[in-house]
Amino acid sequence: MAHPNPFVWYELMTPDADAATAFYRNVVGWEAQDFSHSNLRYTLLMVGGMPVSGLMALPEGACEAGARPGWIGYVRVDDVEAFAARVKAAGGAILRDPTSLPFGRIAIVADPQGAPFVLFKPSRTEPCEAPAHCTPGRTGWHELHAADQGSAFAFYADLFGWTKGEALDMGPMGAYQLFATGGEAVGGMMAKTDAEPAPFWLYYFAVDEIDAAAARVTNSGGEVLRGPDPVPGGGWILHSRDPQGVLFALVGPREAA
Repeated sequence: MAHPNPFVWYELMTPDADAATAFYRNVVGWEAQDFSHSNLRYTLLMVGGMPVSGLMALPEGACEAGARPGWIGYVRVDDVEAFAARVKAAGGAILRDPTSLPFGRIAIVADPQGAPFVLFKPSRTEPCEAPAHCTPGRTGWHELHAADQGSAFAFYADLFGWTKGEALDMGPMGAYQLFATGGEAVGGMMAKTDAEPAPFWLYYFAVDEIDAAAARVTNSGGEVLRGPDPVPGGGWILHSRDPQGVLFALVGPREAA
């Protein structure tokens, strides 16, 4: 069996790239490096000199055309066209046809319930090695808020070979289904709330200490929506919104009071 396809990159599309760069540098602790090419302005977000995420401004007119600011995850595949065809055949959508960029080939797609993600074949031949997800600045968790959790898991399991882990009972909210992309669990899938207008992926960025990070969110013009809350197995999480209205989450330890 082929190795399951993991998340390898994360990208923020934002209406104000400069403001968003300053916000996340302060909150998460990322370094920023310009990686613009041709007429595309692009910022790499780095940890210890290693790129871990990217950031770019939404093109003019994109919001009017229906594009929404937000974080999107890149899943590594060996054939972008073939996987895009499989997404479409399974009831998903191709939002941007396969195209080549300086760093690889991509297609922007959505699962059958409408949550977008990117199919990505890197131009580098060496594998993308991800350090431990608990390292501050890394993406520590991937959470799908789905219209129907069960069928959503079936779609990703069939497409990527992701495997099912423990299912946590969340009472009236149903099950929280852990999943792995090879090895330990890297995320969970759950039913979205009625307040959430559409299914989406939420990404958790690791920080050094959750209360200090919460203070940085509010002091930098963002909003803490929920938390800090403890999670099974240790650690604390925080759901937030950045000054441009984009949802994200943080995960990290909490110092004893």
